[in-house]
Amino acid sequence: MKHQRKERLKPLLDKVPPGYLVDTPWLRAQGADPKSIHGYVSRGWLERVIRGVYRRPLSEGMEGSAKDSWQAVLLSLQRILGHDIHLGGESVLDLTGYTHYLSFGNPRRVHFYGLAPAWLKRLPVHKQIILHSRTLFKESQDDLGEISQGMWQWPIEASSPEQAILEALDELPNHASFSNLDKIFEGLTTLRPNRLMKLLEDCRSIKVRRLFFVFADRHQHSWRKHLDTSRIDFGSGPRALTKGGKIHPEYHISVPRNLVPMKEQKGHVTV
Repeated sequence: MKHQRKERLKPLLDKVPPGYLVDTPWLRAQGADPKSIHGYVSRGWLERVIRGVYRRPLSEGMEGSAKDSWQAVLLSLQRILGHDIHLGGESVLDLTGYTHYLSFGNPRRVHFYGLAPAWLKRLPVHKQIILHSRTLFKESQDDLGEISQGMWQWPIEASSPEQAILEALDELPNHASFSNLDKIFEGLTTLRPNRLMKLLEDCRSIKVRRLFFVFADRHQHSWRKHLDTSRIDFGSGPRALTKGGKIHPEYHISVPRNLVPMKEQKGHVTV
């Protein structure tokens, strides 16, 4: 019986690298009943993280940097449990080097986009996981890529920089900083205009489209001249976004005064 149990366990553990997570529904789908799961835990083949969630024990040397990491959580959701979820927004811009020396708005937050099991909110992790719905773009037309993460077996599925900056703008003004995003825009010299145009046309948010061009016109990177604003729906009427800001003369959305072109600041409407 002991030999048979190990024979059943091996193909299951082969699917779960050290440090990765699985949950009870997944284990049951692999043929593990509650008694077997309890046995795996008692023998140290799995360790219980919270009720209904288990981790493959970490390899020697991984403990300090890998335990309770958000990377293990996201990769487990993506690569093992099969959830439609990706890393996005400021988290992508941080990992791909666009934030550089910035004092990040909230360095203890990490942004996931998509669907996740209810237990995600209860997991002990080093950063606060913010889960966003995938409604910013029409019909979930996400522009995704991959980011390698050192010790982890698989790369993370993540928004492209073009999508990530639009996701980050969607967090303004309550959950992101105008000054941080202004500095990030300063470094966005290599964005791809074809991808930007597609994303801007598919973006559901008038606010995001207007804010994007406020920053794009301000920094005038080489890709800006390839964006055709005649194809973008900017909506109608002014939008009050930030208290004490000024209405941008071109895109009719309130922003901090320093983001309004200098020649337009004097005497312009404050909201």
